[in-house]
Amino acid sequence: MKMVKSLILGSAAGLIAMSGAQAADLPVKAKAVEYVRICSLYGAGFFYIPGTDTCIKLGGYLRIDTTFNGNVYGGPAWSGDLGQGNRYRDYFASRSRLALTVDTRTATEYGVVRTFGQGNFQFNNFGTGNPAALAAFPGGASNALNTAGGGYVAVDQIFMQFAGFTFGKSVSAFATPWNGYPGNNNSFLMGGPDYVTGVNNIQYTAQFGNGVSGTIGLDDPTQYGRTSLLNLGVAATPAGFALGAVQATAAGANAYGGTHAPDIVGNIRVDQAWGLFQISGAAHLVNASYNILNVGGTPNNLSEISGHPEDKWGGAVMAALQIKNLPTGPGDDFKIDATYSKGMTKAVVATSGTSPNFAMFGSTGLGGAYQSIGFGQTADGVFLPGFITGGLTGDIKLVDAWGIRGAFNHNWDPYWSTSLWGSYGSVRYGGNALDILTAKGQFCASFNFGKVVSADYSCNPDFNFAQVGMVTRWTPVKNLTFSAEVGAFFLDQKFTGAAILTPAAPKPTAAYEFKDQSTVFLNVRAQRNF
Repeated sequence: MKMVKSLILGSAAGLIAMSGAQAADLPVKAKAVEYVRICSLYGAGFFYIPGTDTCIKLGGYLRIDTTFNGNVYGGPAWSGDLGQGNRYRDYFASRSRLALTVDTRTATEYGVVRTFGQGNFQFNNFGTGNPAALAAFPGGASNALNTAGGGYVAVDQIFMQFAGFTFGKSVSAFATPWNGYPGNNNSFLMGGPDYVTGVNNIQYTAQFGNGVSGTIGLDDPTQYGRTSLLNLGVAATPAGFALGAVQATAAGANAYGGTHAPDIVGNIRVDQAWGLFQISGAAHLVNASYNILNVGGTPNNLSEISGHPEDKWGGAVMAALQIKNLPTGPGDDFKIDATYSKGMTKAVVATSGTSPNFAMFGSTGLGGAYQSIGFGQTADGVFLPGFITGGLTGDIKLVDAWGIRGAFNHNWDPYWSTSLWGSYGSVRYGGNALDILTAKGQFCASFNFGKVVSADYSCNPDFNFAQVGMVTRWTPVKNLTFSAEVGAFFLDQKFTGAAILTPAAPKPTAAYEFKDQSTVFLNVRAQRNF
């Protein structure tokens, strides 16, 4: 045993000696350690990607909020189960979101090359427990993304900038820097455009000096440029349709065709120490699919041979103003924008998502009526096939809209701030309800068909809306904010009298009085930026 131990120890000593000799014969130079370097060229938070001249900033926020008597992020109870006030509605809706942003910048002989992207990881309920609504979600109710262990990823802006050009999903040149957020927390302040989550586009910005710039761009209109184009021949006559197919809170069906042209947008902006002034414009093509469609707007085997109305160009204009450094306090400001559109209602009735249609129910004092109803249908245009008003088939009649919105933002001290915000807007179908050659007359002919109405009934699809609210924020430490927001929405509809209607279930077929409606919401939020 002693001999074995001696052999093992001797072998080990020999190997150590040999390895030492090899190390002495073949010296190895250690690599220099690359430390992260701060990049001060583009503001706080940037650092150099090791081994490159590209600066990167990782950021984002974590946000938790709850809305009472509304949908997530302060969505008013203006449609669906919330608008009906039925027992499928949720009394509150909550969302938890983690937003991650990646911003890279590289200095080149052509200027800074920038890439930016934001992904949102979130989980929420959807403001309703109605099985019909959940089943409509892609893949059915089991994939509604609000199940245990569920959640989903959404994409906001993803774009690249180079030599004055912007490519990708970015804020439209038509929008203001504050989009739909002059001072509000909620994502539903209408009265102007809201491209905060970005739209696929290409843009070019020229800097003229002294804070003056101009931008021109081409936007994909599919999501952010369109509301609906109503084919009023659908569910408007008994030919091929049952009377029960006539909708209670709408007329016709959306008959937009495919995307044939981008929205052409641009702005001139003055951005200086006193504030900002901007004028924007947009051109939007309104193009239909076919004259003959199924109920709901789906095509059939007669669609392609039925013809279609000629395309029409519409558009919108906007003016915006921001005044900074108000005498009311450091950091206080006032923002306002005003928009007019023709055939581009999304520029006025806009949220961070789709444009809403309004269907709100309330109490009534009318004898024999079950409840009251107020509704407003949002559209870019209407057409009624078969009427010789601009061709062998009904031509497109564009819908007008205008809106104004703004906010006053006040800082009480470094920790507390309050914003007062509001908006007002209008949607107008041109012409007269009794003139079948006008947009209003065609809408009413479609809506009135087959309905039993009161003696004092009158049809008018025009509507106004108003919003007002206040949000107060507390920031106990930097980048951590707690806030509470209360808001009200008012729908001023123009129908009079009453009619027997069959709204979406669970509402019964009954007499409903046409009446203005309103609703309020409360939203509470906690947010940590990083």
